[in-house]
Amino acid sequence: MPSTATAQEHIKDLGAYVTASPSSFHSVHEAARRLDAAGFTRLDEARAWPVPSKGGGAFYVIRDGALIAWVVPGGAGPVTPFNILGTHTDSPSFKLKPKPTTGKFGWLQAGVEVYGGPLLNSWLDRELRLAGRLVMLDGTEHLIATGPLLRFPQLAIHLDRAVNEGLALGKQQHMNPVFGLGDPGSDDLLGLLAADAEVDPAQIGGYDIVVADTQEPAVFGAKGEFFASGRLDNLSSTHAGLAALIAHAAVAQAGGPIAVLAAFDHEEIGSASRSGACGPILEDILTRISDGLGASVSERRQAFAASFCVSADAGHAVHPNYPERHDPANRPVLNGGPLLKINANQRYATDATGAAFWARLCAEAGIPYQEFVSNNDIPCGSTIGPLTATRLGIRTVDVGIPLLSMHSARELCGTKDPHSLAAVAELFFRTAA
Repeated sequence: MPSTATAQEHIKDLGAYVTASPSSFHSVHEAARRLDAAGFTRLDEARAWPVPSKGGGAFYVIRDGALIAWVVPGGAGPVTPFNILGTHTDSPSFKLKPKPTTGKFGWLQAGVEVYGGPLLNSWLDRELRLAGRLVMLDGTEHLIATGPLLRFPQLAIHLDRAVNEGLALGKQQHMNPVFGLGDPGSDDLLGLLAADAEVDPAQIGGYDIVVADTQEPAVFGAKGEFFASGRLDNLSSTHAGLAALIAHAAVAQAGGPIAVLAAFDHEEIGSASRSGACGPILEDILTRISDGLGASVSERRQAFAASFCVSADAGHAVHPNYPERHDPANRPVLNGGPLLKINANQRYATDATGAAFWARLCAEAGIPYQEFVSNNDIPCGSTIGPLTATRLGIRTVDVGIPLLSMHSARELCGTKDPHSLAAVAELFFRTAA
């Protein structure tokens, strides 16, 4: 989306991005497709990289379910700082286990493991799909995304009269989706996936396959003010950063910081992986960029000291039915602007310096923003922000759009907030802290 896109155009494009991204691997594949169309150059981590020319350049790298993309301005040198927008590509869901074909009493069921912290009840009675990657014995990879295939069927109220007084779901006993009728000994779920990918199932060496909802994103509400979709946490931020970086790259940059989009995987399970924010991927890429600009170790540390990271991850809007769960003074609303996320215990990395920079960006962009802080009696979640600040020592501020139904199979945001986040992100990419 160009910087001139309207909020309506942005939300429609966000829906298209989410639909194309049922897994983290699909998310980076779709991002790469868009970056290719915008003239970015894909680089291979296992090969030497070209030295950025004086005119700069736009590049990206994919590592499994993570993507790092950047724009080098003309005239960049060894101490040019980095402005990094950090997001994540994964969402709470269910992941296919080894020996995934199970079942009993004539039902075929899929063996799945809970991924992250999904709202289990929100996944009941939905038509679901499988998506991710198959890795063959020869090392080749195939993206796979089925049509409607599975369902977690709920027990009828006639068989549990107290269900509306509190639904208790066992992750092992109750979260086993059905995908057909037959004999687990003769029917094979992996065979279905292999057929869909047109590969030999005997050649599948491994797989990373998750469950995703099949319902299309939708705009609704009395004035069309609401947007419902799966995986808004955190594809809303990834899409905003992607749109902002592409718009930024379309304008010739004669100076300013090196703009970076860092879309990590595995945030929902702690980020401790080679493609997560606890891993080396961002530092690896920044080091290679600075090496290409002729930086010494000391000069790279100078650049890091002048750099800034905006950690963009979805946050909470005030819930009208549960106001007691929120801070009494700070109650963000949908379409009130992106959040500035604050926590005294550094579960969010925002400090006074970051808050002031974010306030300046929003004022210059003409975008209102809202402050979020947790109720003292309710533990605060966290993001990639503190992880990135700790690993690299780069100043970091935590932001995001407000949601209801976070970690549901179908989350809810306002139709204006994603566009507002993208507008501030585009300004951030060209503004020195």
